[in-house]
Amino acid sequence: MGVRGCRAFSGVVWVRYTMRGYVPAVIGFLNITFRPQGRYLLTAGLRCCGSPVRCHVYRHYSFLPDDVKSLKAVVSPHISKIRNIGIMAHIDAGKTTTTERMLYYSGYTRALGDVDDGDTVTDFMAQERERGITIQSAAVTFDWKTHRINLIDTPGHVDFTLEVERALRVLDGAVAVFDASAGVEAQTVTVWRQAEKHHVPCVCFLNKMDKPAANLSFSIESIRHKLKANPVLLQVPVGSGRNFSGVVDLLTNHKLTWKQTSTSDDGQVFERRTLDQSDGPDLLQEVSEARAALIEQVADLDDEFAELLLTDFSDNFDAVSSSKLREAVRRVTLARKGVPVLCGSSLRNKGVQPLLDAITAYLPAPDERHHDLVRWYNDDLCALAFKVLHDKQRGPLVFLRIYSGTLKPQTAVHNINRNSTERMSRLLVPFADQHVEIPSMTAGNIALTVGLKQTVTGDTIVSSKASAAAAARRAHNALGAGRRQAEHASVVLSGVEVPDPVFFCTIEPPTMAKQADLENALSCLQREDPSLKVRVDPDSGQTVLCGMGELHIEIVHDRIRREYGIETQLGPLQVAYRESIVHAASAADTLDRAVGERRHVASVELAVAPRDISAVGGSCELAFTEEVGGQLSAEVKEAVENGVNGSYLQGPLLGYPLQGVATLIQRVSVEPGTSPAMVSACVSRCMLKALRLAGGRVLEPVMALEVTVGEQRLSTVLGDLAQRRGTVRDIQSRHDDKVLLATVPLAEMMGYSTALRTITSGNATFSLELDTYEAMNPQDQSNLLKKVAGLL
Repeated sequence: MGVRGCRAFSGVVWVRYTMRGYVPAVIGFLNITFRPQGRYLLTAGLRCCGSPVRCHVYRHYSFLPDDVKSLKAVVSPHISKIRNIGIMAHIDAGKTTTTERMLYYSGYTRALGDVDDGDTVTDFMAQERERGITIQSAAVTFDWKTHRINLIDTPGHVDFTLEVERALRVLDGAVAVFDASAGVEAQTVTVWRQAEKHHVPCVCFLNKMDKPAANLSFSIESIRHKLKANPVLLQVPVGSGRNFSGVVDLLTNHKLTWKQTSTSDDGQVFERRTLDQSDGPDLLQEVSEARAALIEQVADLDDEFAELLLTDFSDNFDAVSSSKLREAVRRVTLARKGVPVLCGSSLRNKGVQPLLDAITAYLPAPDERHHDLVRWYNDDLCALAFKVLHDKQRGPLVFLRIYSGTLKPQTAVHNINRNSTERMSRLLVPFADQHVEIPSMTAGNIALTVGLKQTVTGDTIVSSKASAAAAARRAHNALGAGRRQAEHASVVLSGVEVPDPVFFCTIEPPTMAKQADLENALSCLQREDPSLKVRVDPDSGQTVLCGMGELHIEIVHDRIRREYGIETQLGPLQVAYRESIVHAASAADTLDRAVGERRHVASVELAVAPRDISAVGGSCELAFTEEVGGQLSAEVKEAVENGVNGSYLQGPLLGYPLQGVATLIQRVSVEPGTSPAMVSACVSRCMLKALRLAGGRVLEPVMALEVTVGEQRLSTVLGDLAQRRGTVRDIQSRHDDKVLLATVPLAEMMGYSTALRTITSGNATFSLELDTYEAMNPQDQSNLLKKVAGLL
């Protein structure tokens, strides 16, 4: 019964004992009452004989009047009543706490969970509860009034930014949570950029309005300047700091007040009344000015509302009805011309119910988002797999966003990316780590499936191969695309972009007997987390873990130990460097080799040249001269490309991937009977020769660092950064603190969390994300080469 948020019930469990080989002979019963505090009251009445018996259990539950809601009670709503949203923010802005309040006020949990106590619904992993942070995104489904809300709580740490990326890929709207005392922070900018990339409309929630340093105007300005967004303020806070008691809704001029009678007040009940003269002239003046500014701002952003004001309310703009203003704000939000801003304090249980109302009022329904490729499927099934979890009992659980059609259990579905057909055994509604089985799921929803063993993140799921072909034909007929393009690329939904790892280290099992178990564990974890890469070092044969940061690697190591019972050993963390070349060089090479009775002869001449890394984004180029490009067959050309691209994966200095290199193929000569593999080998050998002649240089990852620290500790932090080869870009003021913006090589940031805590006595916070790759200076590069060679 250890289910979080479990409902109170009382009932009778009838037990029928049957003697082996005979008719039922013994009947008994168990009477069970479960209390929310976790106590079980058990009474039993059994009549038994000495014969061997087996037990058949029949459960009959009658729920108590104060029961929480069940997901089974949610009738599948119309698509216009569905909201697929994500909660995104910087670390510690209050995402999980806000989610917890939403579940409580909508009636799906009995008690308010707390991150510090480790009993929240969405942070269910042991590592999340110990550290008080969100590590993986968790989906919950609940209803608010007449709407169904599919919500995904995402992490705020940069190491787990892929979780935010793949959540936003399938969501229709997002709630950006801000610490009202800090405004826009480093990771806020990152997740906002991700939301913009996927064209996701957002609502802003200024949380922690009860903090002494909370500042509404500062937060609004930071949204305007740092996010380049257009904040549309819909609420004015009542009181500030500890005296924050509620908000005034500028659309309706209603004052919402949460009167906490005790520290245990859950905020379920609040007072709503129209503003009047008893509220004081200062508040009335502030609300009047804010509403006038709101009407003017919405009129500037929405032509339809501006026309309505000029024709029907030209004498008094303030007389416009709240319903017309709400419709205009919704149009502005869906067009992404502005973002509604609301206020509250989730921890103090204030302002969350109006946020839920805003989610249903302003964020789009699935049918209001235009997905171009989906229309070719008509009413056939089309879904995107965006997340995989491994359950010890059920096996792989695949999260699907259904774009069209209906999903049913015990049916076969076709995976276009894998070109395979699998049978889905069960269909579930996700609720963190507790799931409810359902008979079907319609378009616009997020479902959890059991039985898809080959599907991974980013795969497109359709009802059948014939359905995919039919969609391709419709796309071909409508767009006039080429046959090959119409049959393949045009019907596959775009997947999830996975960032390149920046940290890596070796991992070894305690004994060779555990090697197979470790490989299985890593395979499962890679399927769950595509940002985790695993490779085998070709020289040493060691298994190498590649991740997004120290915390990422640490969490993976801890999960292997806890979930798979393998006490692995991690090698020292290492940095994922890149390589480039210093100047242009040319080389020629000829391969002449006999394999059996067959002679393979290939000759290649090529040139390599450096490119500006900042201008091209670190990519490498390959080109043929006009003469060579026209003479080569498609097979030989592909072999040459494979040889060059293979050489790009291993640089001449340390064997790291190359960046910023352009290759020009000047001559290729192939004797008849030479295999493509030999051509590729000749090109690779020639590339290595040219790269060594061009002179190698090492590129190191440089991180964007943001440190928030008190002014009295600033000089200590600056001195520490100077020792770490850091470059200070800016120092900003935020209330009584200083915000230090700098770039620092990743190699110098090992253990920075502990060092910063030590030199500031725990009074500083920092965030780190990859900024770019930069060339190392000759001295640092020389030291690195000596260190790798074991000379230092």
